[in-house]
This record gives sequence, C-alpha cells and structure tokens, in this order.
Amino acid sequence: QVQLVESGGGLVQAGGSLRLSCAASGRIFITYAVGWFRQAPEKEREFVAAINWNGRSTYYADSVKGRFTISRDNANYTLYLQMNSLKPEDTAIYYCAASTASTYTPSNQYTQSYKYEYWGPGAQVTVSS
Repeated sequence: QVQLVESGGGLVQAGGSLRLSCAASGRIFITYAVGWFRQAPEKEREFVAAINWNGRSTYYADSVKGRFTISRDNANYTLYLQMNSLKPEDTAIYYCAASTASTYTPSNQYTQSYKYEYWGPGAQVTVSS
C-alpha cells in the first residue's frame, strides 16, 4: 500500500507556471505507474498525464500536450507535474494517482481512472485571466 500527498498548487495568472509534486510513502512506489488527474467544478474527473514505472514512457491528454511535463524521481519517491502556459480552463483540483501496474500497453489505458488504486487528497490550482 502507498499513500500519496500533493503539494505546489496555488493561484497563478494566465500564461504563468506551477509545479505540482506528489510525495509517496513507500519504496513500492518505484514499481508503480503513476499519473495526474484533475476535476473542475461541476465537471467529471479527467486524465491529465501519466508515466510508467521507470519514467521512459509518458502519456498526455491532448489539452495539455506541449504545455505540461510529467516526471518522477524514484530515488525520492516523488512524482512531478510541470505546468507551463497555464490557461483559466486549467483551473481544477489536481490529483496524484498510482497504479499497481508498472506500465500499460497501449498507452491510452493510462487515461482510465479505475486502473489507479491509490489517490492523493488533491491540490487546488487556480488560473486567473
């Protein structure tokens, strides 16, 4: 079992940047595929980005491709999401999630939230226009 805690959220102007972090509690984290999801007010939770266990495979939602970068530091059990060129429509609660699978093929399976067994409590990101 692993516990996840997000940090780094906040308020930023459109065009700005933020970096989210997700700290995991156990070494088993390094064997898991992990990802970011987000949920805006009155909308369903949606996939943002995912990365496999060794960081060599990443997958992004079309809405963030080219602006967001997912990465992981297995030595420190931490997941990151670098968010650049932020837009007001990126405003949401961002959740870190971990799957006991190490990788998914084809990559679009990363988008399925039910494949992730562990979730963090979320971090608010607000982008003002």
